[in-house]
Amino acid sequence: MTNNEELIEVKGARVHNLKDIDVNIPREKLVVITGLSGSGKSSLAFDTIYAEGQRRYIETFSAYARQFLGGMERPDVDKIDGLSPVIAIEQKTTSKSPRSTVGTITEVYDFLRLLYARGADAYSYKTGEKMVSYSDEQIRELILSSFSGKRINILAPVVKSRKGHYRELFEQIAKQGFVKVRVDGELQDLRKGMKVDRYKTHDIEIVVDRLAVTEDPELEKRLSESINTAMYSGDDTLMVLAEGESEPRYFSRDLMCPSTGISYPTPEPNTFSFNSPKGMCEECNGLGHTYEINERKIFPDKSLAIVAGGIAPLGEYKKSWAFKQLETIAKRYDFDLKDPISSIPDEAMKVILYGGEERFVVDSKSLGVSRDYTIDYEGIAHFIKNQFNSSDSTSIKRWAKDYMDKIQCPVCSGTRLQKASLNFRIGDKNIAELAALDIAELSKFFENLEKTLSGNQKIIAEEIIKEIRTRVQFLLDVGLDYLSLNRSSKSLSGGEAQRIRLATQIGSQLVGVLYILDEPSIGLHQRDNGRLIRSLLALRDIGNSIIVVEHDKDMIESADHVIDIGPRAGKHGGEIISEGTPAELKLHDTLTADYLTGKREIPIPKKRRSGNGKYIVLEGCTGNNLRDITARFPLGKMIGVTGVSGSGKSTLVNETLYPIMNAHYFNGVKKPMPYRKISGLEHIDKVIDINQSPIGRTPRSNPATYTGVFSEIRTLFTKTPEAAIRGYKPGRFSFNVKGGRCETCQGGGLRVIEMNFLPDVYVECETCYGKRFNRETLEIRYKGKSIADVLDMTIDEAVEFFENIPKIHRKLKTIQDVGLGYISLGQQSTTLSGGEAQRVKLATELSKRDTGNTFYILDEPTTGLHFEDIRVLMEVLNRLVDKGNTILIIEHNMDVIKMVDHIIDIGYEGGRGGGMIVAEGSPEEVAADEKSYTAQFLRKELDPALSH
Repeated sequence: MTNNEELIEVKGARVHNLKDIDVNIPREKLVVITGLSGSGKSSLAFDTIYAEGQRRYIETFSAYARQFLGGMERPDVDKIDGLSPVIAIEQKTTSKSPRSTVGTITEVYDFLRLLYARGADAYSYKTGEKMVSYSDEQIRELILSSFSGKRINILAPVVKSRKGHYRELFEQIAKQGFVKVRVDGELQDLRKGMKVDRYKTHDIEIVVDRLAVTEDPELEKRLSESINTAMYSGDDTLMVLAEGESEPRYFSRDLMCPSTGISYPTPEPNTFSFNSPKGMCEECNGLGHTYEINERKIFPDKSLAIVAGGIAPLGEYKKSWAFKQLETIAKRYDFDLKDPISSIPDEAMKVILYGGEERFVVDSKSLGVSRDYTIDYEGIAHFIKNQFNSSDSTSIKRWAKDYMDKIQCPVCSGTRLQKASLNFRIGDKNIAELAALDIAELSKFFENLEKTLSGNQKIIAEEIIKEIRTRVQFLLDVGLDYLSLNRSSKSLSGGEAQRIRLATQIGSQLVGVLYILDEPSIGLHQRDNGRLIRSLLALRDIGNSIIVVEHDKDMIESADHVIDIGPRAGKHGGEIISEGTPAELKLHDTLTADYLTGKREIPIPKKRRSGNGKYIVLEGCTGNNLRDITARFPLGKMIGVTGVSGSGKSTLVNETLYPIMNAHYFNGVKKPMPYRKISGLEHIDKVIDINQSPIGRTPRSNPATYTGVFSEIRTLFTKTPEAAIRGYKPGRFSFNVKGGRCETCQGGGLRVIEMNFLPDVYVECETCYGKRFNRETLEIRYKGKSIADVLDMTIDEAVEFFENIPKIHRKLKTIQDVGLGYISLGQQSTTLSGGEAQRVKLATELSKRDTGNTFYILDEPTTGLHFEDIRVLMEVLNRLVDKGNTILIIEHNMDVIKMVDHIIDIGYEGGRGGGMIVAEGSPEEVAADEKSYTAQFLRKELDPALSH
């Protein structure tokens, strides 16, 4: 046995469902914690070990700093010894800011900015010529050599192509002692008075000096002084105009185009940052997209009249200033507000939308006179846009956004940067073009980059390139070769975000740290699993301890030490049922061991379903990396969409197919990715997308409220004799309504302590002790249980408790059927994992009366699931398909893929190397494909002889 210095000792852990467990975790090893969903893995890894590490870290702060952070509660554990500094790499940690990208999270983009600031060549955006910059001495020498024997004017440009009368400027120039200026190419004397047309654009230069370039030794000194003066007045740029010539020559201390004189400021890292005013595109503020008005959303039904709500933002007719103006416009253009919008003249529609100022005469018969009217109407489109751009209210901005479409910024074409920033190049690429390359292509670009650089540029760039190369390699090592640096971090899946953080941590080269990871294999194809495991082992080998909460077979078998928690979930879990090396683990009689040894397995169906013979056919998909593909989805089957990470699965299903179907059945507004046409939608009744987004974003949301079973339970409580006597209505038993709830925490059970610059902290309410209701409400009991007791029950307990109430029992039974019997009815939705939230949604859909003609879409439903949980889930899904429904699953897990009826395999690679349908058909047909990566692993599943 290892000595104590090589162990993390946990004694008496009782967090959540842990049953006073003791465990010794070897340090500087790869340790996997596995077990059924809800058995207590995360409670041990994150809520005990990580929470204690974090608490100890905060205790090292000064008393002054701690008063802002508040005290972190000690986890319910007797003691933890041998704990190193802890870093948790979870799935929920990515920034949701639209300014955060893969490049900014990994710091690769920061090094790129530095590289471009120090080593890039600048080119003119007008002529494409290479920009030049000079020192004052170089300018003097060039003037002496280029204009020898000529008379010249030294000019300082002060106005370039701008409108104005410039009276004050001319007065200021005269006060400084200058007597001549050049206005729009003509020399003029300030002493004769100056006047220019304020409505025309002008170029104005000060004539700083007029001299003949001779070999007079005194000339050099005079020239130096004139250059200095011109540079000061002309903002580091001057022009030299020889007499008899019309075109001046430009010189600048900044980077400057020798032909046109446009100049760029000296580059610095912020010049290439879309989060800095020095680099961001001014049109979209560095976001890469803007919003434009969509007329169809303003006039959704042109057969309606304006009075009947034909203009969606205004609604139906009411006495208001907006409708008064519309009546005036109607008089002017001879139409009625009761006419259908389709019959209103185009000119009038233009005024209604974009406004205008018009003067016109209206005869008033009653008065016998004519009256002048003036419309000064802003226009609905302008009003919406102004509200969106200038309102401080989030709700008003959201309202305005309903009538707009998100489009790529027309100025920067989505690159987020200013024109000047995009005209610095290295190896013939600007920084936005590099950020658009996927990581694999970026790696190739930097392979031999030094050879293309020369001189000082090469010396400066070498060290920066070395840093970029190592970081890019770490991203390749964790299987993210298909991502690009400009990919928004909002669009990353949990697994991708986690692997990016892992790559960043490997890059930091810390030693003696304890890393805790939560299922890093999520979203990763079997092919790339080896790369991920090698990265973790590399992190271990430099002297770190790694704890991974994981269900993946390869990860378990690669571990140095495995801890299996169980035997079941929730109250029936929380014990360590076996631990040791993977080989030792297989000797024990546990669910995990049985699946690893093959004693238990998820059976392959004896017969594949033939479906109902109908198809949904989606043609010409070209979104992201899809290469004009046509996908056929057979109905009445379970369909698996497979392929390596980044091959285009989510683009095809979540970004193209689902938005089309959602718009068709439910008028969804999300715009699908480009496609040519779709057929077969008439064969199904509705589409349901069951994804892993939270079922609620506050502690008030829970499985009982989300599934709707809480309404039935509240109604049941009102029927108890005591509630009837007191006249209690269902609202009395709601923690969201005044009356029955605890008013101290307003029914939350928790009080929020705002932490200013840290996430809010929730503490138990001191009045109701987390029960959420007041004393009178808690006095009402059904079968001896109060409403708070019912919310504390696990689903398993509640199924038994409500077995005689069919309405409630049916809903609870479906939650139990998807393997969530261990969660409690009132468990806060914020504490549910992505996989648990997805299964709550699935249970909610299952409890509804299905039509037998529904199309279900599930994105990686096996997230967070043990082998046994997957078996339970697949039984539920099979029941749905047996009723005639269609289920489409995006998945990497071979236990699921081998069970589907039809596979659509996308590949071959991720990113630019993907986007094609590689193979399709039954699992047996796809397994026969020689080129498919999925087929290689599927063959081993279908023919167990191959895997041994």
